[in-house]
Amino acid sequence: MDFNSHTDGVVADAVALVNALTEGERRGRPHVPDDRVAAARGAVKWSTPTPAEADALVEAAQELRAVFESFAAGDVDGAADQVNRLLERYNARPHLARHDGEPWHVHFHASGDALAAQVAAPCATGLAVVIDSGHHDRLGVCTAPHCDRVYVDVSRNGTRRFCSTACQNRVKTAAFRARAAGS
Repeated sequence: MDFNSHTDGVVADAVALVNALTEGERRGRPHVPDDRVAAARGAVKWSTPTPAEADALVEAAQELRAVFESFAAGDVDGAADQVNRLLERYNARPHLARHDGEPWHVHFHASGDALAAQVAAPCATGLAVVIDSGHHDRLGVCTAPHCDRVYVDVSRNGTRRFCSTACQNRVKTAAFRARAAGS
């Protein structure tokens, strides 16, 4: 499933930001970023966030997580409300930009915006496009026990329910063992 090249990228960025910077569970283990700055640098590869910028990115990631959680709960209206709050808070507004030898392309943040706005505004815009396209069922929270990482399903059939193959395999292995124990 391709939304469009820009939307695909910024929605994937939203997933990476949420999964790297929010606390919870990951693949059956607690997930607490030990070093927020390092985690932020891993999620935002085109910049080197300062500690203050990393804290702002953590806050943005928590706000983005709320969108995925609303989708997972089947609350599209709640997700849309949260996206609207993000669009306003991070001053998302489309404009054309050309830099680094690239052709004209759309940006959704002002050139002087803080790093969190440079990241969150396009992520919120991408999520808005997904809602508008009617493919909000492609976004969710991993259904494996003890995992709350988020995902975007870009498969053809749209049946993804896990954040990773590792979580899918954990669930399938547990089901197999339970069936075998019951025999």
